[in-house]
Amino acid sequence: MEFFRALTNADKSKENVVITVVSGSNINSRIILSDNEIVYNNNEEINWEPIIKAVPQNKKSQLISVDGEKIYVEFARKNHKVVVCGAGHISISIINMCKLLELPVTVIDDRITFTNNAVKAGADNVICESFDKALDKISGDNGTFFIIVTRGHRYDQICLQKIIEKENAYIGMIGSKVRVRKVLNYLEEEGVSRERLDRVHTPIGLNIGAETPAEIAVAIMAEIIEVKNKEVGSGTYSDELLKGMTDERNAEIPKALVTIVSRKGSAPREVGTKMAVLKDGSMIGTIGGGCVEASIRQTAFSSIENQKCQLVQVDMTGREAEDEGMVCGGIVELYVEPIK
Repeated sequence: MEFFRALTNADKSKENVVITVVSGSNINSRIILSDNEIVYNNNEEINWEPIIKAVPQNKKSQLISVDGEKIYVEFARKNHKVVVCGAGHISISIINMCKLLELPVTVIDDRITFTNNAVKAGADNVICESFDKALDKISGDNGTFFIIVTRGHRYDQICLQKIIEKENAYIGMIGSKVRVRKVLNYLEEEGVSRERLDRVHTPIGLNIGAETPAEIAVAIMAEIIEVKNKEVGSGTYSDELLKGMTDERNAEIPKALVTIVSRKGSAPREVGTKMAVLKDGSMIGTIGGGCVEASIRQTAFSSIENQKCQLVQVDMTGREAEDEGMVCGGIVELYVEPIK
């Protein structure tokens, strides 16, 4: 549990890297690097220096080999979330899609009727307040996607002026060319650099000829998915997972953590995807569902029983895999570790 608490408390403004030995005599030895400084170490006997030097420069989570041992290197990032300025028809469709994509969404509007609609649509957080005051309460980070879909360029201007100074993964603003140009020109006159303004996605969304609110929302969310999936980092220690691993209510339940550490071909989920398996049969997260998940649950139960870590390969390419319903056609390596 100490590892999960250390990860929870790590400075999220820094580059955090989790390095885990997943084979050999030092299996499950682990450190957390925060801006190249070791802030957690469960095995002081290991010379970590050559392993740290082998950390990939492309900052992509992956399995590497150092002195014959397999090492899983994971670049952590903040969890993705969406902040929508405006609670009109497009926003309601965006909320619906965020729920399908499991993206937490906050909606801001200064009109009570519209924010009530956002609540009914299932927004995780709704703020009924002026845009400038509401945005003062929201701190951006490298996992935050800001969507500006207000009812007029004056409000767009207020929102963008507040948001553009925040750390973000994406800023998108709706509006006609004339409306957008007015906002951008005004902010440039106010001292915002053109380089920063040019990073705003406007016109917002992918060019798919969208016309209705629902279609526009599809275009916006498709663009966000595109931006999200181009990230090189792959940290997937979700808030739900960290809470589940550190929650006192689960403290007495034996559990195991399953992580995809490598993949080839058309595997269902990306490297870094995690799932916690509890001995009572419940799970936190998913690695893609289907037979591969059902199979690895048994391996997780075995790890819990024997208190042993395992590196398991699942081949979903052959006829046997087809018969079992593993239709993706890829090969994944899964690291299974019992959690004490």
